[in-house]
Amino acid sequence: MAGFTRGFLGKGKAERDPRLPPGQYDTGRSWPVLTAEARPKLAPADWTFGVDGLVERPTTWSWDEAHALPPSTYQGAIHCVTTWSKFDMTWNGVSIDTFLAAAGPLPSATHVMATSHTGYTTNLPLDDVTGGKAWVAWEVDGAPLSASHGGPARLLVPHLYFWKSAKWISGLTLMDHDEHGFWERNGYHDHGDPWTEERYQGD
Repeated sequence: MAGFTRGFLGKGKAERDPRLPPGQYDTGRSWPVLTAEARPKLAPADWTFGVDGLVERPTTWSWDEAHALPPSTYQGAIHCVTTWSKFDMTWNGVSIDTFLAAAGPLPSATHVMATSHTGYTTNLPLDDVTGGKAWVAWEVDGAPLSASHGGPARLLVPHLYFWKSAKWISGLTLMDHDEHGFWERNGYHDHGDPWTEERYQGD
């Protein structure tokens, strides 16, 4: 998640890393904390994640139940709309494919609305959270995900700008249509592909 800023420019003009999408810079070891909301006090024991909407079996998992599912790892970069990117990260959690397999999406489902325990929302095509492209993640680079970065668990959709990776994730609602979430209603792009610079409505 990110503030409404185009400025956030990088340092110097060294040879450009081919892993950098257009308009991005490598933040190095730092990881800026940007959010639209106050950080909640959410203990793992109080965290839940659910899948509902256009599914055969609406299902909610507790912290322990989610951790009992087959684990999955993402290794790679994340990209923020405020123009920073962070490389060589290792995230651990459970693939969204695993949660969806348990809930059973209906054929009419085309989109999801991701919702956080804070009430934050962001919309995604179903294709962008399936096929090994998205996770519920609770560990990053060998440590539990901090509350400031969305812990105890956040959605991770690393191929899109990071506001799509909702912090403090509470669930996905499957829908047969697209519907804007928080930042999309406030001018951010509906999709958010870093490689085509889908930052703002009209880009």
